[in-house]
Amino acid sequence: MKKIICLFSLAMLAGCSGFPSERVSASDNKPLTPKQEVEALAGDTKAWLDRYEPKLKAAIEGSGFTLERRRNVLAVSMPVQGGFNPDRPQMLMPAKLGPLTRLAKIAEQDADAAVLVLGHADSSGVAEQNLKLSEQRAAAVASIFRLSGLQRDRMLLKGMGSNMPRAANDSAAGRALNRRVEIILTPKNTLVALMNFYSQPAQPTLVADQSSKPKAN
Repeated sequence: MKKIICLFSLAMLAGCSGFPSERVSASDNKPLTPKQEVEALAGDTKAWLDRYEPKLKAAIEGSGFTLERRRNVLAVSMPVQGGFNPDRPQMLMPAKLGPLTRLAKIAEQDADAAVLVLGHADSSGVAEQNLKLSEQRAAAVASIFRLSGLQRDRMLLKGMGSNMPRAANDSAAGRALNRRVEIILTPKNTLVALMNFYSQPAQPTLVADQSSKPKAN
């Protein structure tokens, strides 16, 4: 299983290259920054978000996952604690396969939906190892979506290491919040812009709607 996940991770990361050229601002003919491109696409997706939000809430009910509505995406967060085997930290716990499969089926059934899977770590330990582990965990989650039939051109994954914490890393509770995998559902036409956004160095987490702040797990 570990070998399959590692091979899948390498294949998915290879698929992240070769992005189409950047969009250009109509006002000054300059390429949009990744943040500007994400914001430019946000206005077209409200109806999509309204349609998908209740479906995702139902899919993760009772799972310990949380759901945030961010500008033009819906982000499901799965804590590492309880989600991955403590003795084999890249392996998903069986109890989480059900909600992940339900999420995957929702995405797979709509040809206009796409998924970005982001692995996150806390800042303890060696940075390179944290980055690798976050990537392996993202690959483990993404493999469930692939097994459910989601096509490669509708999914990307990335290990973020400790670059985007949700809480301070100076306490056990904060570190637990930072160890997570985010499953971001977005319209397919925004996927590349979203990946570009998260590929920038030292990016802050996108601001969530105040009405849907995540709760500590």
